[in-house]
Amino acid sequence: MTSEPSTVDTPLKKLVGEKTAKALAGHLDLHTAGDLVYHFPRRYDERGEHTDIRSLDVGEQVTVLAQVQRTAVRPMRQRRGNLLEVTVGDGSGGVLTCTFFGNQAWRERELRPGRWGLFAGKVTEFRGKRQLNGPEYVLLGEGGDGEAAANEEVEEFAGALIPVYPAAAAVPTWVIARCVRVVLDTFTPPDDPLPATLRATRNLVGIGAALREIHRPSSKEALYRARRRLKWDEAFAVQLTLAQRKHRAAAWPARARPARAGGLLDAFDARLPYELTPGQQVVGREIAADLATAHPMHRLLQGEVGSGKTVVALRAMLQVVDAGGQAALLAPTEVLAAQHHRGIRELLGPLGAAGELGAADDATRVELVTGSLGAAARRRALAEVAEGRAGIVLGTHALLYEGVDFADLGLVVVDEQHRFGVEQRDALRAKAEQPPHVLVMTATPIPRTVAMTVYGDLETSTLSQLPQGRSPIASHVVPAAEKPAFLDRAWRRLREEVGKGHQAYVVCPRIGDGPVSDEEAPREDDNGRRPPLAVTEVAPLLADGPLHGLRIGVLHGRLPADEKDAVMRAYAAGDLDVLVATTVVEVGVNVPNATVMIVLDADRFGVSQLHQLRGRVGRGSAAGLCLLVTEAAEGSSARERLDAVASTTDGFKLAELDLEQRREGDVLGASQSGRRSHLRLLSLLRDTELIRDARAEAIELVEEDPELARHPALAASVAALVDEERAEYLEKG
Repeated sequence: MTSEPSTVDTPLKKLVGEKTAKALAGHLDLHTAGDLVYHFPRRYDERGEHTDIRSLDVGEQVTVLAQVQRTAVRPMRQRRGNLLEVTVGDGSGGVLTCTFFGNQAWRERELRPGRWGLFAGKVTEFRGKRQLNGPEYVLLGEGGDGEAAANEEVEEFAGALIPVYPAAAAVPTWVIARCVRVVLDTFTPPDDPLPATLRATRNLVGIGAALREIHRPSSKEALYRARRRLKWDEAFAVQLTLAQRKHRAAAWPARARPARAGGLLDAFDARLPYELTPGQQVVGREIAADLATAHPMHRLLQGEVGSGKTVVALRAMLQVVDAGGQAALLAPTEVLAAQHHRGIRELLGPLGAAGELGAADDATRVELVTGSLGAAARRRALAEVAEGRAGIVLGTHALLYEGVDFADLGLVVVDEQHRFGVEQRDALRAKAEQPPHVLVMTATPIPRTVAMTVYGDLETSTLSQLPQGRSPIASHVVPAAEKPAFLDRAWRRLREEVGKGHQAYVVCPRIGDGPVSDEEAPREDDNGRRPPLAVTEVAPLLADGPLHGLRIGVLHGRLPADEKDAVMRAYAAGDLDVLVATTVVEVGVNVPNATVMIVLDADRFGVSQLHQLRGRVGRGSAAGLCLLVTEAAEGSSARERLDAVASTTDGFKLAELDLEQRREGDVLGASQSGRRSHLRLLSLLRDTELIRDARAEAIELVEEDPELARHPALAASVAALVDEERAEYLEKG
């Protein structure tokens, strides 16, 4: 160890010793002093405050502040030796049993009733009692009076606020706290990256004070100020990155694609059998104006399932075709690309049938390009695209790569589940002489702060109205474990709908035997529950049981493409009564005759995913019904989540709920890059105002100094907080 000054780049082995440094690196991916000082406490316990042991979940890795209530030694049943049981409590009625195996009289003497300590381990349950087996612990003094312990090991916890760090079994929180103390004793903070005028305007403390106070807070007020400053750094770094991307994109040249009177778009509007909603008209005008400019459009179109996004996108594509260009629509799966092809051909009628009998005079062609096309069909389709006869081209993102050449690509529409990064944008540039206009569509409502933070470089349009003729969807939770009769009733209800001439979906979390794919839930969770139900196992059981005699089809991502297409065609044509499927039906599948959906193991799906799934029913004139089948116990968080989904069809409310239940890092892209993120404190739910302020400051600063040339320390800080992979993730198109 060294007493020399340390900086963010100093290796931890120089400061805390090789053995401890190896543990920090191996278990927590912490290598330098900077890594450690940016490893912020998860929370803070207070001496005399209650941890509320009753709220702990079985299987959770926890650190609790608790007081020893009693100890008991008893012989082990299966082998020789004694077992020490130490009951600890938090003063509010919640208790945990800490179990230690082997003869450990010294531990019994140490863990005397009345002593307070931090106890860390995994919560398990035995005979109805929650316990920690062989937990790590550190004691906090001789009694419960709040006095500091004398030995150095627990000196960190002498103050009123006790930091509890994200830890590992081999590196408990108090070891991290001790290492932080050692580092802070010699740490020289970096030059403050925030301009002094901004710090003064926004009343932000300096970076050195913030980093010290977040680990060793002198008061609650000092901790609040430290957290606010460090949150600001995170929000500002993301917003600067997005503002820079937006600024650069605005400078790119693009070919303007203005509307043309008397063209395909006017003819399409004239043949539409219904009026556009006011929302569709407003968004349509926004997109039309974007397309008419000499800079590439980068717009996010969000709207509830069934709000009419496809028609808005098709009108944009026709405007580009009228202006002499081509438009490509990228769907997440071949099934959906094929369905878009059928749907758009149907909407366009003779306007999309150039070269065919009965085509309109100025018709264009609509081509489908997928990996499953036969060689001859593929050659013909690629020729139509390359020579410009196909004005509208549909396919998966493979359109960007697999030898597909466009005569004049003017617009790319991305339908769901695609996040365009640098690689895709480069591929797009290669397809066109100039960058094409880009429209990204999503049916997952996006809370305002997520839109600001994740899609901040896109202009956003929202469709909130549903077209006329859409029917309401009723949703109910079916508690299969508590009330099996309710599940029987669900299958009878499905048969009733089929008896009326309607169709149904049954959705399962898993395909079946074989490798797990992206559309599947995990096979089992940490607590060893049974594997999720699988399509290939459920379908035959239904065919032989409650749905005997009905025409049942199976759809999942592992089927060959031609088989998937055949199943969807049969279902859309009404030749199948029930489709047993995975979430491959989540997006874009449009069968207006489908009125009921039964989601099995519904608690294995996310909130937004369930909302998306149920949007597949109620798309015609008959009312929709979605039944969420679960074995989750009443009162559990999983059951509460399903109750929330059943209680509202407001996608924005559900998106907020979904955000509450996900790690913030997932939303910000930490899980996308697979690397440790420094974006740790910012909450997209709770820090709306701070994010909005950071966005305003970022836009103003980038307008004055686009590349942050006058602020080198700030540019370096942004690069550290939003690394290149994350920057690619944030670049959405």
